[in-house]
Amino acid sequence: MTTLFDSYRLGETTLPNRVVMAPMTRGRAAAGGLATPSMATYYAQRATAGLIVTEGVQPSVVGQSNPGTPGLHSEAHVASWRPVTAAVHANGGRIFAQIMHSGRVSHPDTTGTRPVGPSAVPAVGEVFTPTGPRPAPTPRALDTAEVPAHARSYAEAARYAVDAGFDGVELHGANGYLISQFLSSNANLRTDRYGGSVTNRVRFAVEAVAATVEAVGGARTGIRLSPGGTFWGVAEADVPELYTALLTELARLDVAYVHLTATAPEDVLVGLRRTWPGTLVMNPVLPMGPKQAGRADADHWLGLGAELISLGRGFIANPDLVERLRTGVPIAPVDETTYYQGGDAGYLTYPAYQFTA
Repeated sequence: MTTLFDSYRLGETTLPNRVVMAPMTRGRAAAGGLATPSMATYYAQRATAGLIVTEGVQPSVVGQSNPGTPGLHSEAHVASWRPVTAAVHANGGRIFAQIMHSGRVSHPDTTGTRPVGPSAVPAVGEVFTPTGPRPAPTPRALDTAEVPAHARSYAEAARYAVDAGFDGVELHGANGYLISQFLSSNANLRTDRYGGSVTNRVRFAVEAVAATVEAVGGARTGIRLSPGGTFWGVAEADVPELYTALLTELARLDVAYVHLTATAPEDVLVGLRRTWPGTLVMNPVLPMGPKQAGRADADHWLGLGAELISLGRGFIANPDLVERLRTGVPIAPVDETTYYQGGDAGYLTYPAYQFTA
């Protein structure tokens, strides 16, 4: 019987356990999107995860969503990330960078430029800006000729990531950001080869992944998806058909893994598990939902065929989360007010478990 603490071969890397630290925005980057010494400490503290996937990292200025997020689109970014990857590796860990193009989920006050998207349809809700939450603006619809460059931006960031010492990259295709917007049937109203039919709506995702595989290899490339998710107001018609088509195309590219979130009914997700022939990373509860995933949720999805289980919030307050899950000691609660506030409080200040008699 497979357990959460068995090793697993992922691409060219052997993971010591099947726990993945899920990507989580923390908003601690320095000006210009540079990684910091505190970020090196934060990720190194959590290096006992089988695999760490970083917070979303923008591949371009226009691809930035929130203030305080890091980038990977310059040599300065590469230099700032090298101490982070070195610290994780020194502690025995493995780390992928999540490449996240925000698309329409951004604001000119954050980036200095108008957001772009598949269509001129604003996100639902308020976006973070340097002066506080603001209504999501209407993005500029990309011309057909512009779209391939944005697909290639993931690959360009992936090259920078490998140069910075990352073991691989995960494309953020979930949660209402740019890839998810192209998959959507209400954010994507295009009538060209990137919109309308299922074949056309998966095209941008496939082109982004194919370019990344060509740049850094399939063994270093994963993608995160949220089938049926409604983040930032996206909607997807025909979820099983849409994701079956996408997974079929991704299988031809021989990527390291697909990372699914629990945004669709379990029977739909199990059907996609059967469709996908490669490694499945499963995030077992609704991201940002009311429930924090635990050992029982992880074991449930291992039983349903997932090879790896990603956990998010538990890692914030529990840098030793893997050992806590292994031994059954209490999981410390997280202070939600410190998620994005900046500084080291609520970032580096959570201790490993201390036994008291």
